[in-house]
Amino acid sequence: MFRALTALSFASLVLGQQVGTNTVEKHPSLPISVCTAPGSCTTEATSVVLDANWRWTHVTTGYTNCYEGSKWNATACPDGKTCAANCAIDGADYAKTYGITTPSSGALQLQFVTKNDNGQNVGSRVYLMASDTKYRTFNLLNKEFTLDVDTSKLPCGLNGAVYFSEMDEDGGLSRFEGNKAGAKYGTGYCDSQCPQDIKFINGEANVDGWGGSDGNSGVGKYGTCCAEMDIWEANLDATAYTPHPCKVTEQTRCDGTDCGNGDDRYAGMCDKDILTKLDGCDFNSYRMGVQDFYGTGMTVDTSKPVTVVTQFITDDGTDTGTLKSIHRFYVQNGKVIPNSENVLTGTAKIEGIDAVNHISDDFCKQQKSVFGDNNYFATVGGMAAMGKSLEKMVLVLSVWDDHAVSMNWLDSHFPTDADPTKPGVTRGRCDPAAGLPETVEKAHPDASVIYSNIKFGAINSTFTAS
Repeated sequence: MFRALTALSFASLVLGQQVGTNTVEKHPSLPISVCTAPGSCTTEATSVVLDANWRWTHVTTGYTNCYEGSKWNATACPDGKTCAANCAIDGADYAKTYGITTPSSGALQLQFVTKNDNGQNVGSRVYLMASDTKYRTFNLLNKEFTLDVDTSKLPCGLNGAVYFSEMDEDGGLSRFEGNKAGAKYGTGYCDSQCPQDIKFINGEANVDGWGGSDGNSGVGKYGTCCAEMDIWEANLDATAYTPHPCKVTEQTRCDGTDCGNGDDRYAGMCDKDILTKLDGCDFNSYRMGVQDFYGTGMTVDTSKPVTVVTQFITDDGTDTGTLKSIHRFYVQNGKVIPNSENVLTGTAKIEGIDAVNHISDDFCKQQKSVFGDNNYFATVGGMAAMGKSLEKMVLVLSVWDDHAVSMNWLDSHFPTDADPTKPGVTRGRCDPAAGLPETVEKAHPDASVIYSNIKFGAINSTFTAS
């Protein structure tokens, strides 16, 4: 998966590390169920918190922005540490400003574009909270994770993403003295792309080398890396799930080669996607040759909500075993739908890849060989490394559009100048131009995604079928 932080349409929404007092922070409720057997579940009173990168940051002594347009306030932020001391992050009005609502108990709706007093907000990212000050952490080994997803109002070019990142439980509050806000205000983000558009990392502002990209966002010298498990990346026309292991086992700031950019792609900390390659050990049914499996009116009918089940199988069937494979199936209209198998076709049937419907080290090796990719997934440790990180993950839910490559890596063909008949290039039926941010933001401001009925527990415990 490639993820670029969605640009916000009003410049005051940025990240800080002190705590402001202008808006009281109140986390929207999103209870989840923890199950031991079908029908045997208990409810946890969890909630969600908005990522700090979306929030208003101002000087601690007033209302002056610490960041505006795509530039830091030079007076407040001459360097990273001073900026963290001078700037305060404030609470959020989730519904009015960001379009984040809870339409019913156990359901979360994320609006794509939300008009507000400051102009408009585009996209959002939230984390599941166990308490008011700590993220809810998960050990996914020998477990399954289930949720209902409604993508019926999520067209080409958008991504309703549900994934796990190896973030600190307290958002980095205890590890980094410059971080005074912590998980309560959504700090400490990291993922396998080692994003450099995060404005504060390790309790310091990412001001060194900062450059604006589109008037509202930019990138700095540092990135923030950690393992990432993409449970669900999808819209109406395409979906994929992808493990991304790293060499590190906690949120880690990167610089230079370690960030894995450009020619350093295969020297970085993580198995990340990149714009000019076909990397990532993903399972996308369309990309794997089954073009009538997922979509409106298809086997998995995206015009209706669907239950998505992901299982993490260990070699010895225990919670401490080594991750062996990751399985996916769906439940819709009371029917269990197995994930599609790999049926890659071009001018002739492609040999050398097994007809399986799950992700494993063998699947990744075969896929990389057939697609002509470098198997960096294996280099950084493969399934075993991914499994180690799965012992302490934080749940992320988001909706976003792609200012880098228009979501073509998910729902169209990518790279766009490659032969679409070449194995691995075509990922969905969408037109490459449909995901241009200026197009999708204008044409589909009312787009949204609903996540609901989140369940976590023993294998085969979180769902029922008639």
